[in-house]
Amino acid sequence: MSLIHESAAELGRLMAAGEVSAVEVAQAHLDRIAEVEPKVHAFLHVDPEAVLVQARAVDERRAAGEELGPLAGVPIAHKDVFTTVDMPTTAGSKILEGWRPPYDATVTRRLREAGLVILGKTNLDEFAMGSSTENSAYGPTHNPWDLSRIPGGSSGGASASVAAYQAPLSTGTDTGGSIRQPAAVTGIVGMKPTYGGSSRYGLIAFASSLDTPGPFARTVLDAALLHEAFSGHDPMDSTSIAKPVPPVVEAARQADVAGLRVGVVKEFGGEGYQPGVLARFREAVDLLESLGAKVVEVSCPSFEYALPAYYLIAPSECSSNLARFDAMRYGLRVGDDGTRSAEEVMALTRAAGFGPEVKRRIMLGTYALSSGYYDAYYGSAQKVRTLIARDFDAAFHQVDVLVSPTTPTTAFPIGERADDPMAMYLADLCTIPSNLAGNAAISVPCGLADEDGLPVGLQIMAPVLGDDRCYRVGAAVEKAFESRWGGPLLKEAPAL
Repeated sequence: MSLIHESAAELGRLMAAGEVSAVEVAQAHLDRIAEVEPKVHAFLHVDPEAVLVQARAVDERRAAGEELGPLAGVPIAHKDVFTTVDMPTTAGSKILEGWRPPYDATVTRRLREAGLVILGKTNLDEFAMGSSTENSAYGPTHNPWDLSRIPGGSSGGASASVAAYQAPLSTGTDTGGSIRQPAAVTGIVGMKPTYGGSSRYGLIAFASSLDTPGPFARTVLDAALLHEAFSGHDPMDSTSIAKPVPPVVEAARQADVAGLRVGVVKEFGGEGYQPGVLARFREAVDLLESLGAKVVEVSCPSFEYALPAYYLIAPSECSSNLARFDAMRYGLRVGDDGTRSAEEVMALTRAAGFGPEVKRRIMLGTYALSSGYYDAYYGSAQKVRTLIARDFDAAFHQVDVLVSPTTPTTAFPIGERADDPMAMYLADLCTIPSNLAGNAAISVPCGLADEDGLPVGLQIMAPVLGDDRCYRVGAAVEKAFESRWGGPLLKEAPAL
């Protein structure tokens, strides 16, 4: 039995049945991390002794007869943007290098309560700003399918850790596509829950009206189990929805689309889309139709303005959120030799601690919010956001879910878009509308592109609190493709 190749659900079953211990499962994944981490660089922090302490605690609870959840003892990689009292939390930035928070994020706390074993903290674009994980202050993460290519971003370390079999599960955050896009380009499942469905308390903020924690996994059911484990209302988050978590696990087990109305978004396709991506997407749509879904084309005309609207709203919120990193209370402090004013120390620290992309977005946002420009830029972007939400509402009166490619291309080479921010931003072309509207969306693998043999993702979008629809359709696609492929898409990490 190769423990690293088992699903999270199966690992949970094996441990509950007493066929394997949590310590054995944890050690198998620690061994895998030691084996491939020098090539992948998915993690920023791993403490093997602390991991085994967590695993022993789960074994002891189970031996004492305590009733545990389905993921108790299952290892998980945790994005380094969630606060953790027992591990550093850097957000991929030098300005927080070595910082140990005094409290756990709600997502972190719920993982611990569910008995998951946190393997370590994963690499990311600094403050979650990027689509490639090249913006990390600690070096890029590599795609396990091709080590010369990006694993997506900002949650690239999280996606790579699951694709490389270093962990069966990981956490991510999705502000403009930072779960779905990495999932697509590494051949795994990534879900952005409804905004407010998962708590932002203890999540280092990038753009507060957009940031959404969500799960990565290699199967739709595993993603649903993790989604259920850490989601739900949190009084510590003022934007948290005070409603039950949608029945995501039940939906993932249902895996049936007969009679479901599926809308193909007219605006997502054509120029700029890789032919192999469009070919796999069309195959996935044909597959849904063959499974009994009713497929129609749906137009969402405001979607074409989503990208520019996002790159006004998100930087505006980041320029406000990142003002807290002032060298006065925690984190990096540069030039504090007793001769400089607080303002000088603040300026020197930010110059040294923030990377180029973070500085670019702070400047964009500060400009958009400045006197005389607020209405023209930020105000107009918010109006576009309303139009996008209305397009979704109109579409969901016609269909149950919308589908599109997750991202226009497969994983691009590391460095190819580093000097072209606009080209980099286009990676999130299909994912951003769901962030602006706050609805649920998932990416599931739908094959490999003919040109390069790299994974392609199918994006499934559902209404607000319709998260279960994403899992229902995603599981049906997964089941049908596995029948066609003779097993899961990601049998092995090809480049490892």
